[in-house]
Amino acid sequence: MKNKQILKNTNAKILDQFNASIMFDKELYAQDIKASIAHSKMLALQEIITIEDQEKIETGLLKIKDEIEAGTFEWKIEHEDVHMAIESKLTEYIGEAAGRLHTARSRNDQVATDFTLYVQDKTLLLQEKLKVFIETLVNIAAKHTETLIPGMTHLQHAQPINFGYHLLAYANMFKRDFERFESSYLRNNDCPLGSAALAGTPHNIDRFKTASLLGFNSPTLSALDTSSNRDFALEILFNISTAVMHISRLSEELILWSSYEFGFVKMSDEYATTSSIMPQKKNPDVPELLRGKTGRVYGNLISLLTVMKGLPLAYNKDTQEDKEGVFDSVKTCEISLDIITAVMDTLIINTEKMEEACKIGHLSATDLADYLVQKADIPFRQAYYITKDVVSVANKLQKDMSELSLKEIQSANDEIKNIDSEILSYLNLRNSMNARTSFGGTSTDRTKEQIEYFKKWLS
Repeated sequence: MKNKQILKNTNAKILDQFNASIMFDKELYAQDIKASIAHSKMLALQEIITIEDQEKIETGLLKIKDEIEAGTFEWKIEHEDVHMAIESKLTEYIGEAAGRLHTARSRNDQVATDFTLYVQDKTLLLQEKLKVFIETLVNIAAKHTETLIPGMTHLQHAQPINFGYHLLAYANMFKRDFERFESSYLRNNDCPLGSAALAGTPHNIDRFKTASLLGFNSPTLSALDTSSNRDFALEILFNISTAVMHISRLSEELILWSSYEFGFVKMSDEYATTSSIMPQKKNPDVPELLRGKTGRVYGNLISLLTVMKGLPLAYNKDTQEDKEGVFDSVKTCEISLDIITAVMDTLIINTEKMEEACKIGHLSATDLADYLVQKADIPFRQAYYITKDVVSVANKLQKDMSELSLKEIQSANDEIKNIDSEILSYLNLRNSMNARTSFGGTSTDRTKEQIEYFKKWLS
């Protein structure tokens, strides 16, 4: 009998731990208090509670907020979640009036409101961090509109571009990330509070007033949808996953560029470490970690998608699993953006090595083909094969195509034995880069146009 009692007590403790969310959802304390104050004000305006009770509620909640932020508030697992912990303490402080706060709401719409407020707050924060990072990329790009670097496809040298242009490709990626967060913010800026458990409430509440007090555009349209909706959480997880994927792609290039094989960049000692047994090595640990963080962020997105996929309407306890992944992804994205910004801001760029690498792989080969199409009226496919012959000559002579003499070019194919010396300027690597003047192209002038565009966008 004694053993059964011990087991029962043990099971009760385990169940408390399994059921409770307080140890992670306390992250929502500020949003919970903000929403409760707004709810109490609306209740008082609607004469559902007295102004005196509302003032007591607000004063008590602000006192609790101060305690939490001072680190003196005691979180108890028996309170189960952040909402009950705060309400319990409020009851301790102001007595009976605290019991009126939960009028016309449920924990279902309460948690949906708190979580939506959190996601909206963090969406704005991540947008600001993205803007700072984009500005960093644009500032570096502005210094390198004439710095040559091999543009690659399949990780093979393809055409000469400028380094500023390369960085602006990332600026465009992160601008899209910014816009995804912006779009999500607008789409999810409706207030769940007042939906109650799933069907609304018989109390004469004013949901539009509550929404206005909390900075939402309007109340949500369907109480039934609202109580179980977590699309806003999925959206921020997807937006973060995409942004972190872009950080990972840039990190991969930094890792490659900092290797001896490339030698394009050196990372500040703050963001690289030496080997534990090989003191001559400088490892790009920080970009590697940034690349690795992508996996956990993807996992958080897939986890919540899996939780939500089979849930019937309306609220189900499964959705308690929505918060930890979001909290983790938000923190990961925040620190990742801060760190990649600092890494880029302190990056040492070896422009000579970049330009030297452009002489590997015949990067101006397509310029010869384009020249033959434009100047000699040769069909592109024929020009393509003539260019291959010139590449073969360059390989035999162990030269880059841009270094060939006119005679060496003419010797490659009878079709071009009388080609004009003008071709030499077309094969010049810098001229090749600057020849790409189509909108969105790599020429220095077009790159400067992009920079001006981004400066206006950032302002």
